[in-house]
Amino acid sequence: MASGAFVLSVDFELHWGVRDHTPPEAPYAQALRAARGVVTETLRRFETRGVACTWATVGFLFARTRDEQEALSPASRPAYADAALDPYAEPVGSGESEDPLHFAASLVDEIRAAPRQELATHTFSHYYCGEPGATPETFRADLRAAQKASGEPVRSIVFPRNQSGDAFLAVLPDVGIDVYRGNPEGRLWRAEDGAMGRQLPRRLARLADSYLPVRDDVVRWDSVLRPDGLADVRASQFLRPVSPRLAPLRPLHLRRLRQGMTAAARRKQVYHLWWHPHNFGTYPEESLRDLDALLDHFERLRDRYGFASLTMAEVADAARRRNP
Repeated sequence: MASGAFVLSVDFELHWGVRDHTPPEAPYAQALRAARGVVTETLRRFETRGVACTWATVGFLFARTRDEQEALSPASRPAYADAALDPYAEPVGSGESEDPLHFAASLVDEIRAAPRQELATHTFSHYYCGEPGATPETFRADLRAAQKASGEPVRSIVFPRNQSGDAFLAVLPDVGIDVYRGNPEGRLWRAEDGAMGRQLPRRLARLADSYLPVRDDVVRWDSVLRPDGLADVRASQFLRPVSPRLAPLRPLHLRRLRQGMTAAARRKQVYHLWWHPHNFGTYPEESLRDLDALLDHFERLRDRYGFASLTMAEVADAARRRNP
């Protein structure tokens, strides 16, 4: 790969990603419902511009009915110390038409049918590797269920809430997964203490990094391949949600992202941007407009520097070609 790579990954989870702290009747459920339309609009933009993306999708969403969801579920399930984290206790409807927050087979079909889109896993049950009660054994069962739900081989994973660890990474080859999205390098993104960002100083530092050049967020090609054979396509930045409270800082955030993209294109390295569809759900028009601006910038970099749009799996393959 003689050029740099622009990588987009989307954590597609709907209510499964927030169920432990946001009930379905909460006001934020409106954003979760709006996220369904956001998925369609985002795919349309990607197809028009020839942009690739990796969609890390919770396995529950592949099911069309409650019975199918239960049939896909593994017998071996995590026994979290915090019972609120147990997704199998979540009440669900009979299927997608009745319960669009917990089923999304029609949207999965849209992703599958769109060009240049990779269907990846966000685990079957939005599995929390960093929480007490998580074990490699139940994680393995969860990922096997995710592969079964997909119906075709899945190579890439995004860990829910970016919680991983060596014991859980070691499971990935057993279930056919060889690519994952790791956290950015540096102390601020270490996830050894359960859910990330609980400490206020770390959260403030990460927030600052979204607006100011606190660190170099370009991912080096030579950092992608691990000695164990896995490919770590590290995140560069999170595309933050539109927020009236932080509106004065929005131009700084978008400039920060454009600067990182430009640096990666010029240096022929990798830039990896990620978000959730529901991040766009509260202000979809404004959010999609910001996405359009970033895609406009990508197209300029593609024309000038040959900046390539790749999925996570494609980055892993390109890195292996560079280092056979």
